[in-house]
Amino acid sequence: MSRWPGKYVIGLTGNIATGKSVVRKMLEHLGTYGIDADALAHRAMAKGAPGFPLVVKSFGEWIVDSEGQIDRSRLSKIVFSDPGALDKLESIIHPLVTHAIDLLIRRAKQSVIVVEAIKLLETDLAAGTDAVWVVTAPEQLQVSRLMHKRKLSEAAAKQRIAAQTPQTGKLRAANVIVRNEGSFENAWEQVQAAWAELPKPKDLLLEKPPEVRPGQLVVRRGRPQDADQIARFITQVTHGKKSMKREDVMAAFGEKAFLLIERDSHMAGVAGWQVENLVTRIDELYFAPNLPLEEAIPALMNSVETASHELQSEASLLFLPPYLAQHAGAWRGVGYRPQTIQGLGVRAWQEAAVESMPRGSSLWFKRLREDRVLRPM
Repeated sequence: MSRWPGKYVIGLTGNIATGKSVVRKMLEHLGTYGIDADALAHRAMAKGAPGFPLVVKSFGEWIVDSEGQIDRSRLSKIVFSDPGALDKLESIIHPLVTHAIDLLIRRAKQSVIVVEAIKLLETDLAAGTDAVWVVTAPEQLQVSRLMHKRKLSEAAAKQRIAAQTPQTGKLRAANVIVRNEGSFENAWEQVQAAWAELPKPKDLLLEKPPEVRPGQLVVRRGRPQDADQIARFITQVTHGKKSMKREDVMAAFGEKAFLLIERDSHMAGVAGWQVENLVTRIDELYFAPNLPLEEAIPALMNSVETASHELQSEASLLFLPPYLAQHAGAWRGVGYRPQTIQGLGVRAWQEAAVESMPRGSSLWFKRLREDRVLRPM
């Protein structure tokens, strides 16, 4: 039983580049509240955050960059080549992350929580969970993913992998094993099968959908089973400039969620969005040509904001292509304002913008809550 009454907590772990975050996203699609412990660790040592002065004192001023932030690449070179240095860093950051996780779980409205942590079993986090899920992948696939996604050399990728405990130890501790060595759909089938065995709390039971009037806009969360329909819609409204197949949408579900706008059971709009590291990011928007945006934008963004609040998001970043940015009045009407990345001020928000901002788009911003997890001291 977890240490959080009324919550069923899944501890999700696995070695680097096995696909833990993809599996966490799958569980979020099924209705869980997801927490990325590694992202919280980065927040814990951001400038002004509680871990910043302790890390700088332990490893030296030289790890601070020209903007006054800890340069994580410099820090990584130290800790991934010296186990003692890694232990020292973890002794500073782990208590702060544990406190943040506890706060997020207690505030979460969802009954099922998934905590993704690469060091789950090496800390006391595992003892507080109801089940341990382990994601595994062949080492060569790990190396390939690190080289492709993180732009590491083969030698650096192998060094990262060698710095971790063997996957075999994690597998022995697992209640559920997800073998992420094939397609998204293969992993999705494994996750769904394991999910079917879990006790279903009341908040995850299907409710009777509300009655819908003819012509009324309905916004609902897309599911992987909607992949064909989403692919056809995006291809159609972009006149083939963004040609999508079912496999493309299924792969995208490993990184984000989709909100669908429907009218009279026909798809009229699609939004690609995610809440990651407590920051909402809306980076894809597609509307049918005959859809009135003054009606669609408030309906869509109200759903985004409601879901964001449920996921305890602190801020919302909206990335608009030029033809949608022209409708400034509609976006301002739902509380968004143009912003620069530097003007966001908070490092976690700036990093989210850099990671997610499509080329050629403009950034619009809305703050969703005043209190922040691991806020500056």
